Parts: sequence; structure tokens; C-alpha cells
Amino acid sequence: MGMKGFFEKVVLDGRTLIAILIVAILWRIFISIDENIALWESLCSGIAIIMLGWVIFAYTCHMFKIQKGWPISNWIYEAIAISMVSINVYVLIYYVMRWFKLLHVEAYLPLDFIFRDVRYIAIVVFYCAMLWSLKYVNKMHEDYISESKEKAFLHILSPYLYPTAKKLREMNVRELISTVLTDERTLLVVVGIAFLWRTAISFDYNITKGESVCSGIAIFVLGWLLFTLLVIISARQRDWLDLAKVYHGIIVGVTAINIYVLVYYAMRWYRLSEEVVEAFVPLDYIFRDVRFFAVVIFYCAAIVLSKFLKRAYDEYSLVSASAGAKTRP
Repeated sequence: MGMKGFFEKVVLDGRTLIAILIVAILWRIFISIDENIALWESLCSGIAIIMLGWVIFAYTCHMFKIQKGWPISNWIYEAIAISMVSINVYVLIYYVMRWFKLLHVEAYLPLDFIFRDVRYIAIVVFYCAMLWSLKYVNKMHEDYISESKEKAFLHILSPYLYPTAKKLREMNVRELISTVLTDERTLLVVVGIAFLWRTAISFDYNITKGESVCSGIAIFVLGWLLFTLLVIISARQRDWLDLAKVYHGIIVGVTAINIYVLVYYAMRWYRLSEEVVEAFVPLDYIFRDVRFFAVVIFYCAAIVLSKFLKRAYDEYSLVSASAGAKTRP
């Protein structure tokens, strides 16, 4: 069994993912009992989670390169890879700053150790959910290739097999809103606005409570809208079991990130409500900006991913129906 076969058979197995999550929870409980995480404990935590994240990214890129025959599956892998990069870079920056003692306050200083545990578990859940999804993206690709062996013949036989996309003026209101919100250009604008917003409020190295509330509410809305979108689409496309499992994994991953964001801003707002004057530590502000950008990029990449999954379902349904019509006596 090669490395790829071992990874797919052992690492992507649901029991392995549950074991990883249980070990992570027990580890964080163990090192947080005394409310003080030593450097060696942080090193062990960081190295493990950094390796896990970049291994998933490497596997995703590998599958993007080797999967042939269905462009949509490549786009799905690409969107997952971008999602992974955003979180991986954030995790890497955090631990480097943590190990070199460049961070002062993360959310609420007396309870920062709890926040670190929440973040660690949330990211491990996210990584495990992505591994679960990748397993079934592979199966989706195999299902499509199996169904479309005679796709070329069917495409020649019927020019209506792959209908052209609707123009904007032909869409109803729901389709128009969905198309605009999931368009890559719209999401690039969202990322640009996030960058300009954080640059503006961080320019004086003083983020007020009002500015923090605006940032938090905006990212809450984006995250939970994404969650709602995924739930609605998955409910409509649950007849393709492998695709449904991909959705389930992504929903779990998005939920983990959403909970992490919720805990962070709840603790942060509580801290700001006490009217405590914080020490001036410029790198704290820079790290908060990095975190905000990483989460926004992740959400935008996940929205694009949802669009590709929807298109995958449409193409699979079309090919399946065409193949069924051809074999029907």
C-alpha cells in the first residue's frame, strides 16, 4: 500500500478522525488543568495541528493535480485548498507569535487559556471535517466518471444535454440573488472591503467597542449565512449520498469556525465593556487583523465551494438522467 492508499484508507477513515478529535480534547484538558500552558505543551500542540493542516492541504493539491475527466471536481479541490490555506496560515502565524511571546492579550486575559482550548478544538474539528469531506469528494468523482463513460456520445447525440447558463435577465429574484452572492467577483469585493475596514480601524492601533461590534456582527452574518446556505442546498440535494456527506463535513467545519468566532467576540466585547485600558502592543492589533482576514477568506472560499458543489449535483443529475434515458427500452 502506497502513501496515498494508506492516507485514504486509514487517515480518512471516520474512526481515525474521531480518535484524532478525542486525543485533541483530552490533550487540551490535560495541559489546561493548571490554567497555565507551558512552552513545551504549546510546541506539541502547535506542531501537531500545523502538520495536520498542511498535510490536508498537500493531499488536496495532490488530488487536484491527478483527478482527470471532470473539471468540477478539480474546482472543488481548489476551493477546499484555498479554505485550508486561510486557516493554516492563521494557525501558523498564531503559534509563531505565541512561541516568541509576541502576543499579549487575545480575547480576555484572565480566560485566554480557555479561549485557546476552544480555538484548538474548533480547528481540529474543522480539519477532521475537511478530511471527511475529501473522502467523499473522491467518491463523487468516481461516481460521475462511472455515470459519464458515454458522455461524449450523448453530448453529440443531443445538443440539449448541457443547457447553457441562464442570463441574468432570465432569472427569478431568488436565482439572481444566489448568483450574485456566490459570484467570485462579489466575494473579491467582500474581501477587499474587509481589508479596507480593518486597515481603517487599526490605523491608530485602537479598536473601539463600536468598531469591534461592527466587525463581529459583519463576520457573524457572513458565517451563519454560509451555514444556512449549506444546510438549504444540502437538503435539496440529499439524494446523492456522497455529495450529502461532503455537505455534512463542510457544515460541521463551518459550524466549528462560527463557534470559535462567536466565543472570541463574546469574550472580546466583555473585555471592552469593562472600560479597561489595555497595554499598547501593536502586534496584538496586527494579529487580530490577520485573524479577521483569514476567517473572511475562509467564508468566501466556502461560498464558492458551495457553488461548485451545486453545479456538481446538476451535472451529475443530468448525466445520470441521460444515461438512464439511453438504456431505457
